Amino acid sequence: MKNPAEQAEASQTDAATPVEEATVAPGHLMVQARLRLLRLRPALIKALGHPSLPLIAPGLMLCANWLWGEIGLALFAIALTATLAGAKNLSRPQPPAFDDLGRLDGRDGLITLLNSHLERHGRVSACMVVGLDDPDDLAERLGHRGLCSLRERMSDRINAALRGQDQLVQLDDTTLALALSPAVRFDLETLLRMAGRMQQAMADPVILDGVTIYVTGSVGFAASDRLPHGDGETLFDAAEAAMIEARRNGPGSIRAYSQEMHRNKIARNALMDEMRDALELGQILPWFQPQISTDTGAVTGFEALARWNHPDRGVLSPGEFIAVLDRAGLMERLGEVMLYHTLTALRAWDRAGFEVPNVGVNFSASELRLPHLADKITWELDRFDIAPDRLTVEVLESVISTSEDDVIQRNIAALAQLGCRIDLDDFGTGHASITSLRRFSVSRIKIDRSFVMKVDRDPDQQRMVAAILTMSEQLGLETLGEGVESSGEHTMLAQLGCDHVQGFGIGRPMPFAETLEWLQRHNAKLDSTPMLPPQTSLPAKRKGRG
Repeated sequence: MKNPAEQAEASQTDAATPVEEATVAPGHLMVQARLRLLRLRPALIKALGHPSLPLIAPGLMLCANWLWGEIGLALFAIALTATLAGAKNLSRPQPPAFDDLGRLDGRDGLITLLNSHLERHGRVSACMVVGLDDPDDLAERLGHRGLCSLRERMSDRINAALRGQDQLVQLDDTTLALALSPAVRFDLETLLRMAGRMQQAMADPVILDGVTIYVTGSVGFAASDRLPHGDGETLFDAAEAAMIEARRNGPGSIRAYSQEMHRNKIARNALMDEMRDALELGQILPWFQPQISTDTGAVTGFEALARWNHPDRGVLSPGEFIAVLDRAGLMERLGEVMLYHTLTALRAWDRAGFEVPNVGVNFSASELRLPHLADKITWELDRFDIAPDRLTVEVLESVISTSEDDVIQRNIAALAQLGCRIDLDDFGTGHASITSLRRFSVSRIKIDRSFVMKVDRDPDQQRMVAAILTMSEQLGLETLGEGVESSGEHTMLAQLGCDHVQGFGIGRPMPFAETLEWLQRHNAKLDSTPMLPPQTSLPAKRKGRG
């Protein structure tokens, strides 16, 4: 029980409590209200920007007038006006972005500018895309830094040839795009003339680090009034598709966009998907073309050539799908498939009792750049128990003659050191130097079909082939004539001293199953042919390389 003093103190405390609440509570409530408003701020902003706001605005204004009077009504009206103006500004296309030099910044900036051009009613916009020809070759020769310098030079030249309102965009190291200022119309003749003017501006040689470089560009263009959809991205995509089509038709070509290009693009994309499946389903396999000795007629090897057994289109040669495979980044996978089935074929020929000394497999530049290529091939040879000298690595002369890539050189040297034979394919088309032949450890050169054709009837062809053979003999290299189609060509190459021949006149490329029967027939023909004694009256042919 409390004493009188405690009761008095308690009564004073109880009496003071309501007074303190009355003085503190309003400030506390204001803080709480402010916090709640801060939490609701995002929702309020979102509500003010809602498209249905103009419909409910009158009701909200009445509520504001009822709650806060004329001042609240005025503030709400100001806020509503500002919100609607901001929403209108947001709906407008943003101005294109520019880089530090005042140029449009990349693809997004170009599309934004094209969209703003297309908003001008009664006007037509157009886009042009310029692609430097042979971009892979330029990248190998100049490197990234050199390509950047070259692109800057080309940009400056093209800018000097443009109209004042046209805008040039740098898309990547070898591609530029142009947004043409809107006009009442763009006819085909005008656009062709402008494309030609751009190509002419690029025609003069460029000197980079003391080296003179000649550059050509392929141009594709599209006008907005020729497209079903009138947005900037569609216009740019159409011009880019036209440029790609121009590149396919040779350096310095010009193409206008057409619906056929769009259909071709869809078909190419579908083809890429088909090829991925074809590689995994075993539809793309090596076919084998025989190579024989001009001394004995015996089979000295086969070349493995990719063929696609398409379920609808039949057998397709590499020219119909290799370029698409390369663009799809599937060359490495193709190389794996070709090597696996080639080594499988070698083992099968051995088990069937046929002597096939080696098989040539083509290696693209992208495959030769793989860092661990030699290790991969070593592992495959060990897995199949195949001696390295039975695998011939075929490299295009154009790869050796233009490549300064240390990875390619190291890979070829490593494969040669492993024991693989190195064939230089299409010799005479890539301008390989004698130094390159030694640096890349080439063991045999394959004389291109262009030198073999009509060699039995054309004295100039004979002199050319004889010069190649003399050089090869002095360097200790074997030789093979490609594309032999007649017995006359075969005989002339043998008389001139070519070691091996290959072509339709010897045997067409065939699937592995057919090689067994072909080998049996060929060996039977050799067994039934009587051996003739050497004729000393004829010039002696080089020995030891049959």
